Amino acid sequence: MASIELAASESERCDTTQPATSVRVSTLVVAYDDPEPREDSRPLAVEMPVNVVYGSVPYAVMMTSPADLEDFAYGFSLTEGIVAAAEEIRSARVEPGDGGLRLLVELAPGRLREHLARKRAISGRTGCGVCGIDDLAALPLASPRSGKGPDVAISAIKAALDALHDKQSLNRETRAVHAAAWARLDGTLVAVREDVGRHNALDKLIGALMQASEDPDQGFVVITSRCSFEMAEKAATFGASVIVAISAPTSLAIERARRHDLTLCAIARSDTLTVFSGRERILLGA
Repeated sequence: MASIELAASESERCDTTQPATSVRVSTLVVAYDDPEPREDSRPLAVEMPVNVVYGSVPYAVMMTSPADLEDFAYGFSLTEGIVAAAEEIRSARVEPGDGGLRLLVELAPGRLREHLARKRAISGRTGCGVCGIDDLAALPLASPRSGKGPDVAISAIKAALDALHDKQSLNRETRAVHAAAWARLDGTLVAVREDVGRHNALDKLIGALMQASEDPDQGFVVITSRCSFEMAEKAATFGASVIVAISAPTSLAIERARRHDLTLCAIARSDTLTVFSGRERILLGA
């Protein structure tokens, strides 16, 4: 099992109240043409849920890097339409919460009354939040897996990655969208969905697989984006046992992958990929 070590900056080491913004994770680097993997480690960005609270009323849970959160409080409040100027915020402070942090924002009395009277329109949120959730306790958590799930050969992963580019018709045209794909255990792509939002692309893929009564044990997920905790949760909720991401994962994605017994491979390139969790499912030299 891979290990995680905190890797804070020098300033953060002197400030025990400041959460680390990166973690160092032990990994397994696999070359497609070499049956001998290489042990390695790399730093990853910390992803943490932050509950934004105005007055005593929770407003939203946002997934953020746990740094400069006072600045985030001001910027988020402005772009959400809660304030129009910095003077309308009296203070912003951070405190620990169950499973994350709480960002307590005190508004000027008149602005607070207006905020509480204003109905929150979550559909318009532009930040990276968890839609419909205003409290840390309500963060999504997939049901426990039943059964081990299939092993996947490294050759199948390479085949799926090689085939994915030609299946991204909208991205070839626009260079502006993400893709999520479902590959059979031999690497054959059977479904690809695209969207400007990486979460949306994966939701579309899962919806297509649901309608086709696809067996989660007969394939694996490939995504062209980074793998944040939501992507790991969505894959685990569908019942997939392996997810492969083109970009790096976050710390919370690895935590959730381990919790759900999900094999998480990332930084998938033309010559290598890196296994962050569940390495026992990856068949080398196959």
